[in-house]
Amino acid sequence: MSDRSDVGIVGAGVVGLAHAYAAARRGRRVTVFERSPAASGASIRNFGMVWPIGQPAGECRAIALRSREIWLEIAEEAGIWVDRCGSIHLAHRDDEWDVLREFAGTAPDLGCDCRLLSPGEVAGRTDFANPDGLLGGLFSPAELCVNPRRAIRELPAWLGSRYGVRFEFDTTIAEVGPGWVRAPGGPGRDFERVVVCGGADFGRLFPGLAATSGLRRCKLQMLKVGRPRAGRLGPHLASGLTLRHYANFEACPSLPRLKERIAAETPELDEFGIHVMAAQDDEGALILGDSHEYDAAIEPFDKAAIDDLILRELRRVIRLPSWEVAERWHGIYAKHPTRPIFEAEPTPGVFIRTGTGGSGMTTAFGLADRDWEGWS
Repeated sequence: MSDRSDVGIVGAGVVGLAHAYAAARRGRRVTVFERSPAASGASIRNFGMVWPIGQPAGECRAIALRSREIWLEIAEEAGIWVDRCGSIHLAHRDDEWDVLREFAGTAPDLGCDCRLLSPGEVAGRTDFANPDGLLGGLFSPAELCVNPRRAIRELPAWLGSRYGVRFEFDTTIAEVGPGWVRAPGGPGRDFERVVVCGGADFGRLFPGLAATSGLRRCKLQMLKVGRPRAGRLGPHLASGLTLRHYANFEACPSLPRLKERIAAETPELDEFGIHVMAAQDDEGALILGDSHEYDAAIEPFDKAAIDDLILRELRRVIRLPSWEVAERWHGIYAKHPTRPIFEAEPTPGVFIRTGTGGSGMTTAFGLADRDWEGWS
């Protein structure tokens, strides 16, 4: 074995970058291995939402808020675009408004800073909310927007220049053992600690652990609409469908009625796990989505029907000058049914960190910061 360094990280997605940053800022020497020429997985295939409003009260929300702080620190230091846009959950149905009112009533006790908006107040914050049938919205100032395609690919250069983090792209790690990693046909590389952040693919290195981990693979489909000629989205916008997706709303007494109504009226949305949201990046493009297909239902081919359903539901809650789709894509991530992240130490000095369940942009930096507080 050779080339001694403090920390080896497998994967240059958001979880790997977060661990590289947390370790390097504590003075550790860090090498990151990424099998692709640049990060190309789920970390660049999302809305770019840092979404504390979606995290349940307690440790999960605290981690999300810590991630938010770190994103703002990085934005200031690295010059990476981060927008303090906030979010609005829109209500166009009575049961959606009931859930939002219930959540707003308990929010102070849950440590969540948010407030209800009238339809006029919603219109004052965004140009694109559909006023027809709009009952109001729930505004939260905590949410941020980043451009994941740019941020995830710009961070390595900054981490290298600012902290001396070494990145080895186009390097597949074939084996990991106690304090070492090995690329195919190459020598072993020694590290005091190895952190494997391989997203949905960590099972290549630890197939037995992956088989018993409980992790599920989840596919999402998303779309991009080009920059509108006029108007601005402002905050992230989420429809009432989103209320059934995030655990923070589970305590609302009206939520079961909302879920029942959606299942009865539009069962196709539950079939494909569709809840619709919109974000606007620094280039003005609108990012729209998304859907959730799991495990055996995942195919390499995207379903036009899912895109059509996403657009149908978005047209009910937002109005755009043009709905011409500029890009379509999908991403696949790992999700644990009960944990915010899958953590394991399969062998001494080797740590698995994966399965952030579509919340990596929201939680990764906080989770890594928590890890390195304990490890330092």
